Amino acid sequence: MIRLTVAQAVVRFLAQQWSERDGVERRFFGGCSGIFGHGNVAGLGQALATSTEDLPYHLSRNEQAMVHTAAAYARASNRLATLACTTSIGPGATNMITGAAGATINRLPVLLLPGDIFSTRVAGPVLQELEDQRSYDISVNDCFKPVSRYWDRINRPEQLPSALLAAMRVLTDPAETGAVTLALPQDVQAEAHDWPEELFARRVWHVPRPLPERAAVFRAAQLAKSAVRPLIVAGGGTIYSEATEELRVFAETYGIPVAETQAGKGALPYGHPLAVGAIGATGTTAANALAREADLIIGVGTRYSDFTTASRTIFALDARFLNLNITAFDAAKLSGLQLVGDAREGLADLVEAFAGWRGAPADYRARAAELTREWDAAVDRAYSLEGSPLPQSAVIGAVNAAAAEDGVVVCAAGSMPGDLHKLWRPSGPGNYHVEYGYSCMGYEIAGGLGVKMAVPEREVFVLVGDGSYLMMAQELITAISEGIKLVVVLVDNSGFASIGRLSESVGAERLGTSYRHRDGGPLPVDLAANAASLGATVLRPESVADLRKALEEARSGTGTTVIYVRTDPMADDAPSSEAWWDVPVAEVGGTTGAARETYEESKRSQHLHLTPPD
Repeated sequence: MIRLTVAQAVVRFLAQQWSERDGVERRFFGGCSGIFGHGNVAGLGQALATSTEDLPYHLSRNEQAMVHTAAAYARASNRLATLACTTSIGPGATNMITGAAGATINRLPVLLLPGDIFSTRVAGPVLQELEDQRSYDISVNDCFKPVSRYWDRINRPEQLPSALLAAMRVLTDPAETGAVTLALPQDVQAEAHDWPEELFARRVWHVPRPLPERAAVFRAAQLAKSAVRPLIVAGGGTIYSEATEELRVFAETYGIPVAETQAGKGALPYGHPLAVGAIGATGTTAANALAREADLIIGVGTRYSDFTTASRTIFALDARFLNLNITAFDAAKLSGLQLVGDAREGLADLVEAFAGWRGAPADYRARAAELTREWDAAVDRAYSLEGSPLPQSAVIGAVNAAAAEDGVVVCAAGSMPGDLHKLWRPSGPGNYHVEYGYSCMGYEIAGGLGVKMAVPEREVFVLVGDGSYLMMAQELITAISEGIKLVVVLVDNSGFASIGRLSESVGAERLGTSYRHRDGGPLPVDLAANAASLGATVLRPESVADLRKALEEARSGTGTTVIYVRTDPMADDAPSSEAWWDVPVAEVGGTTGAARETYEESKRSQHLHLTPPD
């Protein structure tokens, strides 16, 4: 037996957890991020300070940000590793809820260890305790329940072993993963207990590659036989399961064009003859035209968000769906024929099962190639735009060139993710990292930090708008204090440009979307000076040529650099995707008459896709 506090036992246990897939083992926890308060400083704080285990501690500046960092670390690690996050009880804990929701929505493993109120209740109500007349067993940590894939409160030391094992089971299960919360009462964290030595033995969690059911593979082959206009939609699961080579083989064997979701972008590299780019509301005209014509949609590792389906308007009414996904929940969407299994193994099965099918006809493949060439020409024009302020599309083009083969672009909310999805030319998996499941402002710098921690050999380029920057710029300090290099391109368009355009289109007249004095004058805000005050090297290019030079300088440097550029909030310089996104328009009042008519017309093109697949 080993006598340790509960917090010390948690730290020792986490340091001994490993994941394994395809014979490769790696530590599951790359470290623990934390901000300390009275609810965790004497427990997990003391345990981390005195630990000799291999669980590095990282000081974050915001609790939400640390969860974003952990989620980005997990995504860049293909869900085979993550970070733990600890906070005090109270606002420190509830600050993590937004990050937890983002991790769960994006199917990414993060472990949250918030402090909690005293389990003994002797001193209650204690500082930051939420009193509820229905029960003394409620704290603010109960808010984590709907955004966690597993949740537990450790009221006695004896409860810890089973909770830790359950947490690891969920974190390492690709079909179940997401945020896991273990609420740790502050008195229990400091309580000593005699633990069995086996709890701290090196433990390897084997990440499975489940095979699709053989009968389902047979049904898939039967469904494909009648298809003449197939289209693959590659989602994030394709990349997480490291199935990009199998995707290429499957697509090439049967001549099937490949479109990509936000999370799946890079599943095929730019320039591959069958890569038609992004699909949906922020997609390419090539992918969307093919989606409208396709008679068979083969979804690989996608959850079919409304942006992917253009709010269920992009696919033909009579299209059939074949969905390969690790979860039955996602595989069943759009009345799809379900292939529940690992993407890599499932694609290998489909290559064999489809033998004898002639695949996509030559004229269809030729049409896909021509549509892609037309889109490439549109992107070339958008990348080559000049002006002052700088066109956002030209900024993206310059960053795309600077990222080259080994770089990673990181972005999240606003207009840039949409432009990135349609414009960015990926070199392959891992080159594109945009959080668009939760589209969370403030993710960008924190996410870039997590990516760089997970893959330090790659250059990380963070694209962040002024709105997101002002919400969570403080992780620049974390990057600088940890010696983690980021290249941050800070795009200032004086407000919320994306929602401003949307606001105008639905009759809200850009209310609350501009950073200006109430009388309309510009605010005396200098975001570049702010970044410099946080310790970053700051560059201020005025032209696209200057931007390219600044990116080269930042890339060749050793520390974190912020490149500050101004763009026009009223400009819409990226080519249209020619797709729709469902945002309701007021039926009466203001200037919404024409907009409401357009909205109702678009609504009529929505399809529920209820036809059985076979």
